Amino acid sequence: MFKKSEVYKILTLMSVFLIIGFTFAGIGCVDKNTKDTSTTGEVPNASESSTAKESIIVKGSDTVLPLSQAEAEEFMLKNQDSDITVIGGGSGVGIAALIDGEAEIAMASREMKESEIEKAKNNSINPVETVIGWDGIAVVVNPENPVTQLTFSQLQAIYDGNVSNWKDVGGEDRQITIISRDSSSGTYEYFKEEVLKGREYRQDALVEPATGAIVQEVAQNKGAIGYIGYAYLDNSTKALTLDGGEGNFVPATEENILDGKYPLARQLYYYTNGEPQGLTREFMDYVLSEEGQAIVSDVGYFPVK
Repeated sequence: MFKKSEVYKILTLMSVFLIIGFTFAGIGCVDKNTKDTSTTGEVPNASESSTAKESIIVKGSDTVLPLSQAEAEEFMLKNQDSDITVIGGGSGVGIAALIDGEAEIAMASREMKESEIEKAKNNSINPVETVIGWDGIAVVVNPENPVTQLTFSQLQAIYDGNVSNWKDVGGEDRQITIISRDSSSGTYEYFKEEVLKGREYRQDALVEPATGAIVQEVAQNKGAIGYIGYAYLDNSTKALTLDGGEGNFVPATEENILDGKYPLARQLYYYTNGEPQGLTREFMDYVLSEEGQAIVSDVGYFPVK
C-alpha cells in the first residue's frame, strides 16, 4: 500500500500533467483559429470603414458657377462617396487650371481660344468641349433709369468711350458709370466680340471680378450700366431691350434666347482633358441627364435637351 504522503505526491504530479496538457491544447486551438480567420478574411479590415472619397475640381466661369454648384450639390446627395469642389474666377482661370492639370473640368462661357488649345496640346492636354446649357447676357441699368432700350451702336459707343452721358441715348442728364467684368471672364470676351466688335473697352470702365459685384453696383448707382448672365437677373436691376442691328428691339426672355432672336445668346461649356472618365464622366452624365437639365432651368439658364 502507498503511504499517505506518496499518494499526495502522485495526485500532485497528475494535476500538473493535466494542466500542462490543457495549456498546450488551448494554444493549438488558438493558433488554428487565428490561421483560419486570416485566410478566410473574417478579420475586419480597417480600410473598409475609412474608404477615401473620389474627388474632382470644377473651376472657371462665374456665369456657369451657380449652375455647377447646384448640380454638384444634388449629385453629391445621391453619391455620398464623391466629392466635387466648384470654384469660380472666370473662364480663362478655369481653362488655365485644366491646361495645368489643376482641375478635371473647366467651366467656360465662351469657346476656347486657338492660343489656349495650342498651349494645352503643348502641355499634353487634349481639350474636349461639351455644351451643358444656354445663356443670355442681359445689359442692366438701375431700375430708376428711364432708358429702356439701346441699339448695339449705342451700347458700343457707351463701352468704347464715345458716349458718356445718358442724355445722348435718350436718358437724363447724368454721367454714365460703365461697369465691366475683368479680362479673365468669358462674358468679358463675348461682350467685346459681339458688341464692341474687337474694339477696346474704355479706360475709365469700372472692372469687377465677379458678376454679383456688377449687380450690386448697378442696384446702388442710378447712372450705372453693366452686363450679366441671365441667371443673375432680379428686381434690383432692369434689363434693357436690345437691337442687334436688325431694326427690332428684343427683350431678354427665355423664349427669345432659345429661339435665337435675342442678340446676346450663347452656349455654356465644360472642357475636359480627353473624353471624361470615372467621377468626371459620372458627374457630366448627371448634368446632361433629364434631372440635371431640370436644374439648368431651375438656376435660370436654358437646357440643351
